[in-house]
Amino acid sequence: MSNDSLQPTASQAVVPASPNAPSHAPSGEAAHGHPHRTPIMIVMIFGAFVAILNQTLLNVALPHLMSAFNVDANTVQWLSTAYMLTNGVLIPITAFLMGTFTTRQLFISAMSLFLAGSFLCAIAPSFGVMVFGRIVQASGSAVMMPLLMTVILELFPPQQRGRAMGTMAIAMFFAPAVGPTLSGWIVTNWSWRWLFWIIIPLAFIDIIMAVAVLRNVAKPVRPKLDVPGFVLSIIGFVSLLYGLSEAGSKGWGNTTVEVSLIVGGVFLVFFILRELTAKEPMLDLRVFKYDVFTMTTIVGCIVNMAMFGAMILMPIYLQDIRGYTALQSGLMMLPGAILMGIMSPVSGAIFDRVGARPLAVVGLAITTVTTWEFTKLNAQTGYGHIMLLYTLRMFGMSLLAMTVQTAGLNQLPRHLYRHGTSAANTARTVASSVGTAVLVTIMTDRSKVHYANFQNTVTVNNHYIYTTYQTIVEYFMIHLHNSLQAAEELARYVLYGLAEQQSTIMGINDAFWWATWGSFIAFVLAFFIRRPKLAQAAAAGAGAVTMGRAQAEAASTSSQPAALTGAPQAEGPVEQALEHDIQIADSVAEAEEVVDAEPEVSSQQDDAEAPESPGDEESDTDSPTDTEDEPQPVK
Repeated sequence: MSNDSLQPTASQAVVPASPNAPSHAPSGEAAHGHPHRTPIMIVMIFGAFVAILNQTLLNVALPHLMSAFNVDANTVQWLSTAYMLTNGVLIPITAFLMGTFTTRQLFISAMSLFLAGSFLCAIAPSFGVMVFGRIVQASGSAVMMPLLMTVILELFPPQQRGRAMGTMAIAMFFAPAVGPTLSGWIVTNWSWRWLFWIIIPLAFIDIIMAVAVLRNVAKPVRPKLDVPGFVLSIIGFVSLLYGLSEAGSKGWGNTTVEVSLIVGGVFLVFFILRELTAKEPMLDLRVFKYDVFTMTTIVGCIVNMAMFGAMILMPIYLQDIRGYTALQSGLMMLPGAILMGIMSPVSGAIFDRVGARPLAVVGLAITTVTTWEFTKLNAQTGYGHIMLLYTLRMFGMSLLAMTVQTAGLNQLPRHLYRHGTSAANTARTVASSVGTAVLVTIMTDRSKVHYANFQNTVTVNNHYIYTTYQTIVEYFMIHLHNSLQAAEELARYVLYGLAEQQSTIMGINDAFWWATWGSFIAFVLAFFIRRPKLAQAAAAGAGAVTMGRAQAEAASTSSQPAALTGAPQAEGPVEQALEHDIQIADSVAEAEEVVDAEPEVSSQQDDAEAPESPGDEESDTDSPTDTEDEPQPVK
């Protein structure tokens, strides 16, 4: 007997239940989820880990690539810029891609593109081929995180998504932190080409695993491509991200930066207006009508700005100021990365029990305090002290990074999953670029101010400076046997070098002050992250399940043999599907929010219920969410 024939339609009233009715958790398959979800998660998380790891491998190796291809520092930065711009273009369109292709088609194609790009980079005979290889790599990796997050939303009920998202965070945050350490070791002992040769077999293995075990999770809905929106997004995001990437080095007053930011801003405004009015938007921005999703996205963006900005500032301090090697700099950040990888699944499990707010508040409190401690750096700060602070900071972020995002995605109805993950990842990408550009600009500008102040201070009227100057002159004359004139010239060089070093440290401290204020703002906003009121949902869900059981029993009596109808029956798949449907519907949004979104849900349901094309016969139907209609609002 078909499950669909027994499910209540939109027109059927839901029988209200007593407010004290117990919660009905899904049982059987609904409780344990998709039968293939463990291998699906392993394959996709491993692929995302490899793709994200590659993003940070080149940061340490850029000086080696400058020598290998005989290019200057500004030119070699295009290896990072091209990768970032390609991500910025493709992430907003991933919602369309996820609605058009099956999970297997999209993931295997993305990993194949990434593999091809890695091979091009490994054998690149010229800088142009290297840049093209990076673009091909990014074309594959851009799809990974939104696709993985959407698959998790489809495979896991809301009460289990925290741990699943926390496990995904191993790829999302552990890989970028390990990248500099691994890259530093490779370029110290081997050729830079090994940065790609080690990636190629890992990507190939993941593709083989995907072909063998990956299953389709949701059926494609075949949306139409919003061509005007696509064109507007390309111009807008490319211009904006390019302007932000150049602002850190050229300054915000540079003509190229100003034009890029203005063009990007104007086209993004038109893109937003287009998506809000289009019948089939490429990226449905109505996800921001959901208050928890919007609040968690804002908090997540602020955290990303502070985190990725600090990941740029720390290597500058450690390598340029303190003289540590790239490997030593990477090793300093390694304990924090390991701790974050361990704690993210633990934080996810805690989130499933207590929600996002307690974790976000505690995590942001730790992040704010440790970021403030980084405003006290000086030329003598101990290596162990820096490592401890960085590790504690990463511990704080491990409590909130994925839990906050999961809370927002849990509020969305199913038809907005792919749009929510794409919108969240797009916002994070832009926020990371903004954070990096702003903090680097603050560091640069404030360093110039501090250096000018030092120049005004270095006079004979300053007793401390004059005494230090005389001591240095005497040292050069006595120990190095320099003449008085040579010793005085060297002493001035040393003093101005120390002034430049100290002004850079003070500029870094000023940048961390701004990061501290950003973390504090996110800390305050964390108190406004509310949890869905599951008590009312459970009561309404119990009433719906009671009605569903009555219908199921009536149908079973008329269709099953008499010998079977007299015996007590265990909960069947119909009841499980009904219970699971109600839980998802009530967990993702409160009743009034779902009612407000009802016209949108109906229109999306019409699309989702369209006949499946013959090419999608492979799609699994044993997923707990694949066999269900769109959850109806509980009235």
